[in-house]
Amino acid sequence: MQYIEQTTSYLQQRGFENPEIGIILGTGLGKLLDEMEIIHEVSYNHIPHFPTATVEFHKGKLIYGIIEDKKVVVMQGRFHYYEGYSLKDVTFPVRIMHQLGVKKLLVSNASGAINTNFKKGELMLIDDHINLLGDSPLAFKGVSKYGERFVDMSQPYDQEMGEILKKTAKENNINLHEGVYASVVGPQLETRAEYRYLKIIGADAVGMSTVPEIIVANHLKLPVVAVSVLTDECDPDHLKPVDIQEIMAMAAKAEPQMITLFKELIKSL
Repeated sequence: MQYIEQTTSYLQQRGFENPEIGIILGTGLGKLLDEMEIIHEVSYNHIPHFPTATVEFHKGKLIYGIIEDKKVVVMQGRFHYYEGYSLKDVTFPVRIMHQLGVKKLLVSNASGAINTNFKKGELMLIDDHINLLGDSPLAFKGVSKYGERFVDMSQPYDQEMGEILKKTAKENNINLHEGVYASVVGPQLETRAEYRYLKIIGADAVGMSTVPEIIVANHLKLPVVAVSVLTDECDPDHLKPVDIQEIMAMAAKAEPQMITLFKELIKSL
């Protein structure tokens, strides 16, 4: 709690005043900032108690500004379990955004399509998830000081915001799938057998993030919605070696559609 208060105070002193919406940008999804009136930005390594982004595709800045006449805080780059952080570290920024006053949280990620009806370059609204990280951001002593220990996860994603995204997608001819996201540790990608396993247990997409943030958002009773950019197709019967550059290219291809969805959602909140 002391860390949360110190970090929040630091950001408030630097002008992060009364944001309404928090946004977490995933791999290769930074161009939403082009649609933003940036007022303040701070590198993660300057923020007290903040982790530092170590992934080359994640910039590592917390940015405050205006999108669609709403005050927003944007994480340009997130943290991952595979970087060696605890899930408490990974989700610390969600607690900070909530403490700053954020009332809604929008999350994006890049993920692989398990469902063979989904194609790379398309988007998926996350309706539910499977936590395969082997850990929880709520599994620590004293968690009940921050909220209920046994958090209900029967509907972890906000349906109202989800409906707005689906309506916006339809109006803009965006192919927005709906499905289940599985979060794995990584950083290695999956084997053919692992992709088959993920399909059997009901996953439509797989990635290495998001679920911890969603759990903490629910712990804080912070309404949250999440969209995956599908960057590769994970068909175990036709699996090709991973090409990180192609994954980044697919993220860039789908990014304008994700920006449209998020901007229209922000406008309507």
